[in-house]
Amino acid sequence: MIAWANRWQIPLYLAGMLVGGAIGLAVPGSAVVLEALVTPALILLLFATFLAVPFAEIGRALGDLRFLAAVLILNFVLVPVLVFGLSRFVAHDRALLVGVLLVLLTPCIDYVVVFTRLAGGSASRLLAVSPVLMLAQLALLPVLLGLLAGPDLPGAIDVAPFVGAFVLFIALPMGAAAVTQLLARRLRAARAVERTMDASMVPLLVVTLAVVVGAQIDVVRTHATELLAVVPIYVAFLIVAPVLGILVARVFRPDVPTARATVFSGSTRNSLVVLPLALALPEPLALASAAIVTQTLVELVGMVALVRVVPRIVAR
Repeated sequence: MIAWANRWQIPLYLAGMLVGGAIGLAVPGSAVVLEALVTPALILLLFATFLAVPFAEIGRALGDLRFLAAVLILNFVLVPVLVFGLSRFVAHDRALLVGVLLVLLTPCIDYVVVFTRLAGGSASRLLAVSPVLMLAQLALLPVLLGLLAGPDLPGAIDVAPFVGAFVLFIALPMGAAAVTQLLARRLRAARAVERTMDASMVPLLVVTLAVVVGAQIDVVRTHATELLAVVPIYVAFLIVAPVLGILVARVFRPDVPTARATVFSGSTRNSLVVLPLALALPEPLALASAAIVTQTLVELVGMVALVRVVPRIVAR
């Protein structure tokens, strides 16, 4: 069963998104229930991902200063330049502009690890630098927003959701995984948890994709006309950002798994974390949250494709 799920994982992910979207559109009130399931589903998925990576390997990865430099340059120098160019297409609509900037300027720190692992990338290195990426976002997002959207915007954003997301999506599942790995040396039950979570990786990701899409699809439907303008921007980002990641990897010349991790770090965005920021914006900027939801849907489809494409491109 596990081998079958791994072999058919891409069709299963697409099916999960389709089922989630169908439920979100067809069942009134389902979005509330599905939205409540997003956080626990993501925490469980990340726990399974962290559990599959030995923490001794994470410690060694944190000492890889070349990889740290690569992801920082990619995400906070090259990607902002790309985002500036793409965001000019919606610069006339301030709400859409804010949504595009919020989501595309923030590198993912959660399910990027899952997709990196599925593509044969170094999940341990991404785990090791996740706290650094989170702190860099906290420090640089107000600066980048001020440069790209105007100096009045940063003051309207509450950074508390970033802190909460770090605790929920990084500290909690990583700490639980570390404790489980430690107990597995002595307890059979802990070893059984390790085996079960590793075998459940594909089903967990299918469920997570389904609840995320189901929770957000009605918002996109409601604002579909206005949001059409941002879809080409997100598609273009998913095409150009991996190319930037490949170029950075060629400069720093890492091994293949690390190069794939670099590509996914630059391509995957922090939509689930920045969505609460957008929801807290003033009413004139309310459409920003729908723009972020749209990015989530586009990105999930794009990640399913990149899981197959990146290993073929970054093969040596």
